[in-house]
Amino acid sequence: MRPSTVVVRPAPGNKSRAIVRLGAITVPAAIGRSGRTVLKREGDGATPITSMRLISGFRRGERNGRLVTPLALRRIRPDMLWCDQPDNASYNRLVRAPFNASHEEMRRSDMLYDVCLVMDWNISSRARHRGSAIFFHLIRPGYEPTAGCVAVSLCDMRRLLPHLRKGTIVRVL
Repeated sequence: MRPSTVVVRPAPGNKSRAIVRLGAITVPAAIGRSGRTVLKREGDGATPITSMRLISGFRRGERNGRLVTPLALRRIRPDMLWCDQPDNASYNRLVRAPFNASHEEMRRSDMLYDVCLVMDWNISSRARHRGSAIFFHLIRPGYEPTAGCVAVSLCDMRRLLPHLRKGTIVRVL
């Protein structure tokens, strides 16, 4: 039986670093620049302390070759954006360009979203200002902090992907 929970523990000595564990796999990770919080707010730079189900994911089709996973991964198109403006009806949702409200581009030049898994933070039950675009994605060089996401290296993401599926729990402690 495959492990069904990814555990994200804080790493000692650095509030924006973590240890990700799934069964026998343990890898380093980056989390929010403000560390972790139980009171997540839009723009606070913190990773929510909670359990989140994996819903789906995205990938850059022209990069990283074949990815093995039972999780549905959509190919990112140039017009894919993610709304992060709390007063917009599409807050914390995938939208298409052109889109005038505040948003993130899914097809990033920095490769962070070349593999981007969507966790159910403020999605199935949305509340304004509770945070948007909380993803499990790829790291910046040097494990630089995220804006509230969980991030691992491409090599480590490839190790985790075969064990991840819709409904897998990501538990941030």
